[in-house]
Amino acid sequence: MSQLLPRPYWYLRHGQTDWNRAGLSQGRTDVPLNETGIEQAVEAGKLIEQAIRAAEQGRITRIVCSPLERAHRTAVIVRDQLVAHGLPALPLSVDDGLAEVCFGEQEGQPIADWYDDWIAEHYTPPGAEPFAALKARAAAALNRATAQDGLPLVVAHGALFRALRAVMALPANVRLPNAIPLSIVHDAQAGWNLTELS
Repeated sequence: MSQLLPRPYWYLRHGQTDWNRAGLSQGRTDVPLNETGIEQAVEAGKLIEQAIRAAEQGRITRIVCSPLERAHRTAVIVRDQLVAHGLPALPLSVDDGLAEVCFGEQEGQPIADWYDDWIAEHYTPPGAEPFAALKARAAAALNRATAQDGLPLVVAHGALFRALRAVMALPANVRLPNAIPLSIVHDAQAGWNLTELS
């Protein structure tokens, strides 16, 4: 079973795309941010900058993101916002392990009942990545990000975060809104704690 290093990190799902707005499964399809998504990424950058200055949730030291354009552009916009507000430019790296799940034949189709069955590991669409495989991949990528010194901001995807929630022993099938930063810390007694920055 996949396990996470008990180290803190920040997580940010990419900003909105047209497929998000239409309720379609994106998966590996490289759908760009729409105008709302760009604005959401700018706002996320401002929230993160304010939290860093207030030293409320720790000071991020680097950004690690998915290779898909919607996540990479979100990460670049956030980094640029921090610089625009007088903070140093953070190192930004890409980890292919943070790419969104492949939904196979369901890509571009409305999210429907199959999605719950996929997360419950009762069904995998033809050509798709099983949820168990996604959990292992997501955990390995996050562990690479947190193994280094400092506090990473991980910019990735919704289904990938559902997999991380499952590995953190949290209810998995919870939708993460676009571009809402989370501070995530581990407590030896209480387990993982997620705090929205707002």
